[in-house]
Amino acid sequence: MSAVVHPQAADNSGHAHADLHQHKQSFVSKYIFSHDHKMISKQFLITAIVMAWVAMIMSIMFRLQIAYPGESFAFTHFFLGDKWAPNGVLSPSMFLGLVTIHGTIMLFFVLTGGLSGTFANLLIPLQIGARDMASGFLNMLSAWFFMAASVMMLSSLFVESGPAAGGWTVYPPLSVLPQAIPGSGTGMTLWLFSMVLFIIGSLMGSLNYIATVLNLRTKGMRMTRLPLTVWGLFLTAIVGVLAFPVLVSAVVLLIMDRMLGTSFYLSEIYIAGEALDNMGGSPILYEHLFWFLGHPEVYIVILPAFGISSEIISTMSRKPIFGYRAMIGSLMAISFMSFLVWAHHMFITGMNPFLGAVFSFTTMLIAVPSSIKVFNYITTLWRGNIIFSPAMLFSIGMVSTFIVGGLTGIIVANAALDIQVHDTYFVVAHFHMVMGVSAIFAMMAAVYHWFPRMYGRMMNTKLGYWHFWGTMIAAYGVFIPMHYVGIGGGPRRYYEYTEFPMFQGHFMDLNVMITVFACVGGLMQIIFTYNFFHSIWYGQKAVENPWHSNTLEWTAPVEHLHGNWPGPLPVVHRWPYDYSKPGKPDDFVPQTVPLEEGEEDEGN
Repeated sequence: MSAVVHPQAADNSGHAHADLHQHKQSFVSKYIFSHDHKMISKQFLITAIVMAWVAMIMSIMFRLQIAYPGESFAFTHFFLGDKWAPNGVLSPSMFLGLVTIHGTIMLFFVLTGGLSGTFANLLIPLQIGARDMASGFLNMLSAWFFMAASVMMLSSLFVESGPAAGGWTVYPPLSVLPQAIPGSGTGMTLWLFSMVLFIIGSLMGSLNYIATVLNLRTKGMRMTRLPLTVWGLFLTAIVGVLAFPVLVSAVVLLIMDRMLGTSFYLSEIYIAGEALDNMGGSPILYEHLFWFLGHPEVYIVILPAFGISSEIISTMSRKPIFGYRAMIGSLMAISFMSFLVWAHHMFITGMNPFLGAVFSFTTMLIAVPSSIKVFNYITTLWRGNIIFSPAMLFSIGMVSTFIVGGLTGIIVANAALDIQVHDTYFVVAHFHMVMGVSAIFAMMAAVYHWFPRMYGRMMNTKLGYWHFWGTMIAAYGVFIPMHYVGIGGGPRRYYEYTEFPMFQGHFMDLNVMITVFACVGGLMQIIFTYNFFHSIWYGQKAVENPWHSNTLEWTAPVEHLHGNWPGPLPVVHRWPYDYSKPGKPDDFVPQTVPLEEGEEDEGN
């Protein structure tokens, strides 16, 4: 595929384009109506940090309830008041609401919007040598929809009936019937409309990212010279465009069942001793529609993490990434196969055992490209001149948690084994390790690595080390014991276990331990938040290329100007991973350095 030069790439127009946009901007035009991809990336990141704190506080409140059932906590009472935490004891209905909103926020508003929204916006134009996104207006709208969805989701916490309480999957029929539980009332309606807004914004962003990568690459930037970061974000956008509309259809049908009296998901149901008029629908239909998005969603979260960690590991190992084309191939294979595994979430729905075998096979098969990536990470690190920056530590931590989570994935991929641990804490531990913690680690790595590119300053390295080691220990301290609770049969989403003698003793001890580590992990994020916001204004000023990296974003000036480069766009001559190349005076060769006679481009 040939490179397509941005219309503003002509040498004689570069300066004029940059100068045109350097007029003084008001607060509103700079921060609200901005079309600049760098500013929009900051909007996504700050929103994601706020949402992450909300979700984390929720998780601590319901973890305290699980570990210390019936005990009073001033922490819980401070946030929820007498209505939802009388005398500091979390109410059962709010417990389910917190579990639901925590999962929703983390998956969609932090890991999807925060990770892809932030770093696709920041890195795609800079790393491909473009002035901006294909459509700045569409980019602005995607950020607005993301923020509107965030506000609507949080507003459900303040309605009289409380937030949605059907789990983050909001399975019908419970989610369809407002009279069933308080958490299926107004809060559920707000949840559904929030998700529609979120998906609209996500689709706008994804189409923009795809168009930008395909059409706006600078001269010489072939697809085989793209950094793996861009490949990960590009394929994520494609998966999102194909998968998210299916969730919209599922949500719209659910809204119709709730408000228009249709029966897409409702069969013959009795509630409070009375038969409903609905008949003929099936809640299994919702599960198929939901998980057709739900499992690609796992890869919408993890593909950017793969790309980010690949870039950082290669840079900080001072070695070329091992198997560049194999890494691209594995990303493509994962993207394709993500659509073939959704029914492994539905092994206990009574599906045909033959289908169960098919989905077990495809789920096992997707481990192959994932294993290729892990192998390539390890071989890139092998005998590298490793620089243990906070970003590098978080990238290595991401590989570690992905391996651990992937190993437990082999168990839940097998229908015969999954039936035994389904809806237990084993599943919770699995997906938190393989997706949640791994993606969060990659997001943290990206923030530490590209913070100089975003704000022109450096984050504090010592605080970064404290943040990494505390978070790493806390993550394993929470989720490794959770596997044992699940193997022992401990069910997820239970308010308390005091009615079940079999869950006393060791189970409760493990739950206390999990909660203590969760609180430690929360405290570690205070260090990160302080480091982040303090460094924006008071951090050490960054040089143009602090990591001695090869990619194009480090050739643009540190000051933020619209158009990225003040003059003509850079011209690319080589792949992005020429580190420690024999015969070169430095251990890095930027993509803008022409090939010497007889020198090979490893990306070809």
